[in-house]
Amino acid sequence: MFGRGPSRKSDNTKFYEILGVPKTASPEDLKKAYKKAAIKNHPDKGGDPEKFKELAQAYEVLSDPEKREIYDQYGEDALKEGMGGGGGGHDPFDIFSSFFGGGGHPFGGGSSRGRRQRRGEDVVHPLKVSLEDVYLGTTKKLSLSRKALCSKCNGKGSKSGASMKCGGCQGTGMKVSIRQFGPGMIQQMQHACSDCKGTGETINDRDRCPQCKGEKVVSEKKVLEVHVEKGMQHSQKITFSGQADEAPDTVTGDIVFVLQQKEHPKFKRKGDDLFVEHTLSLTEALCGFQFVLTHLDSRKLLIKSNPGEVVKPDSYKAINDEGMVIYQRPFMKGKLYIHFTVVFPESLSPDQTKAIEAVLPKPTKAAMSDMDIDDCEETTLHDVNIEDEMRRKAQAQREAYDDDDDEDHPGGAQRVQCAQQ
Repeated sequence: MFGRGPSRKSDNTKFYEILGVPKTASPEDLKKAYKKAAIKNHPDKGGDPEKFKELAQAYEVLSDPEKREIYDQYGEDALKEGMGGGGGGHDPFDIFSSFFGGGGHPFGGGSSRGRRQRRGEDVVHPLKVSLEDVYLGTTKKLSLSRKALCSKCNGKGSKSGASMKCGGCQGTGMKVSIRQFGPGMIQQMQHACSDCKGTGETINDRDRCPQCKGEKVVSEKKVLEVHVEKGMQHSQKITFSGQADEAPDTVTGDIVFVLQQKEHPKFKRKGDDLFVEHTLSLTEALCGFQFVLTHLDSRKLLIKSNPGEVVKPDSYKAINDEGMVIYQRPFMKGKLYIHFTVVFPESLSPDQTKAIEAVLPKPTKAAMSDMDIDDCEETTLHDVNIEDEMRRKAQAQREAYDDDDDEDHPGGAQRVQCAQQ
């Protein structure tokens, strides 16, 4: 009846094991086992696509009396060699849908027909935080609007759960338009069908869901608690998985908050370190200083120089373990750097000059005789802002260059004319 059998017998228990039934299972037992396992492993419900395919292959063979007899006698290899018409040739989604009227779907929205579900877009929000927020850690409650699947129709858009193939695009969800933009030149453009909004399906007006009006989704308010951890960095992301807009047959995207650290009036942050500016008078720089610095957590730090210490202008001092909290290591901190600026007096009286000379080291200057001084020309020093001075000089040079260029070539049109000759 089936031609010559295979030379050796292969495995004839695998398909029963896949369905979880004994070899004596009745057709009704096979149906129940397949239906239960297929729903559990359906890709639209996050199941394993390979497992879903194996279930369909096993059921296709064992539900066919002729193929089951071959499988029981000779195993899977006999089916692969062509006895009984082969096995596993049908679409697993077709086999699954046959349990629900040929086109139904137990989860709503229709079968994915083996296609991977489209992933929804992520929604990104900037979140402004202060330096205190990322130093101490904080929680912010944010109210957001999003699209959610309609609970009344389970995202189907209709009261009955049924839909029709769109006549405008023949169920493809896309339309093609042709535009002529020159003699013998046409452009073909593809765009989403306006009748079905690209879904390929339409809903009868009488069958539309009264809650979502056939849109399948409704707007809802959602409050999210955003936990800003200690030590988080500028531009660091906080993600809420699967909380973005919902849509039928779509894996919901994420809501992502991107931290935007605001400038602080006193402290500057560089990685795990903090920087602060402090101005000293000349007396403080030479004779010692102390001041109170209020930290980001309101602690008051006493900052003072060591006895006999002289602070040079534009110098830095560091305090260990008083910088930023290190992210996910809350008991460790970077350094706090203090940048010192020293303000000098505008002028000194003769008495002040003599008093300073008496305590400071003598200046190292070459001895000059009265005769040497008489041979020199006296000069006068003026206060100057060197940056402004250089900027004015550069501007003057540019203007002088432009004037010279105009004198060498009176009339720009003449130069162009000469170049064309």
